[in-house]
Amino acid sequence: MTVTEPIVHTGGQPRPGGQPELQRIILDWFIPLTGDSRTDLSQGSAMTYSGQSAASPTRAPDIGYLAQIARAVEHLGYHAVLIPTGGRSEESWTVTSALTQHTRELDFLVAFRPGLVSPTLQAEIAATFQRVSGDRLRVNVVVGGDDAEQRSYGDRIGKDDRYRRAAEYLSIVRRLWSGARVDHAGEFYTIEGAQLPRLDRVPEIYLGGSSEAAIEVAAEHADVYLSWGEPPAQAGAKIDRVRARAAELGRTLRYGVRLHVIARPTSEEAWRIADELVAGLDPEVVAAARASFLASASVGQRRQAELVGGGLRREDLEIVPGLWAGVGLVRGGAGTALVGSFEEVARLIREYRAAGFVEFVLSGYPHLEEAYWFAEGVAPLLELEPR
Repeated sequence: MTVTEPIVHTGGQPRPGGQPELQRIILDWFIPLTGDSRTDLSQGSAMTYSGQSAASPTRAPDIGYLAQIARAVEHLGYHAVLIPTGGRSEESWTVTSALTQHTRELDFLVAFRPGLVSPTLQAEIAATFQRVSGDRLRVNVVVGGDDAEQRSYGDRIGKDDRYRRAAEYLSIVRRLWSGARVDHAGEFYTIEGAQLPRLDRVPEIYLGGSSEAAIEVAAEHADVYLSWGEPPAQAGAKIDRVRARAAELGRTLRYGVRLHVIARPTSEEAWRIADELVAGLDPEVVAAARASFLASASVGQRRQAELVGGGLRREDLEIVPGLWAGVGLVRGGAGTALVGSFEEVARLIREYRAAGFVEFVLSGYPHLEEAYWFAEGVAPLLELEPR
């Protein structure tokens, strides 16, 4: 996307008559920095449970393969790709810098972790990336919901403290991107005389989280609130809380949802693939993963884990028609997938849009082929925002 000013979306804000104005849908995809697989959800997982290592991916996350995904996604018309972060993944900023050299228009939604480096240095890294990439940066704020992972990075403060720190961090970063001189004395940072050249296009800030602390920071500092894929009514109720708090602060956000997808010409084909993805999972690994997710400090991760039933059959994992929780059996983060025929998946996406979501950050296994299945089968049935 090569515009000089951010695109403004109302994100489903109410019209005078009380009904939300439905916006055109924005489609994004995902770059799998832990690797990829066609047949096994546990391969390349970023998580380990009870000392059990995740299986090696069938497709390693080398630049050749990741660039193949990025070029395909750009060709298919997606707006951006999400670049994740986590203990077993490749480092996001390094990979993304390489991928800019294989693409020309695609935006990059890069993991941005407040507290692991100074806000001045992070603002400088992002600003340089923005100029070098031709204004193709968005940032996904990862405050950190897993205490053990945070400690592995040397970060020992609690979750609520991390959200307060993130608010202070983002305030400093935004001021630096505006070109202002920053002298700041706060709870977590003391900055003296920091200043960067003003950015022509400030990166949009994405932030998620289901706790009250997360909603407060998102309402005040985010441009886009990003939710994991809970059922449309449940996810819609959550963003209503964000929207109400943002309105109190005089702000308007856009709302996005992170989902996997399995879409095929017929429902039977899609569900056969979903069943195959979980058929070979080790029950001990599934049980250990579930226990880990339910004990997580992340409210969002616990909410995802609570969607999963006790078995591997479709009736155990289909939360509402077409929304399948099989991915969440062994993988952290987004744990649900849209499964069905092209028409069924498009219908469910329209339900999310009616609930207030206009941006969809999607993925599937394997990521290269699924990007084509969705773009060629489902996207033509939707009203899309042109890139």
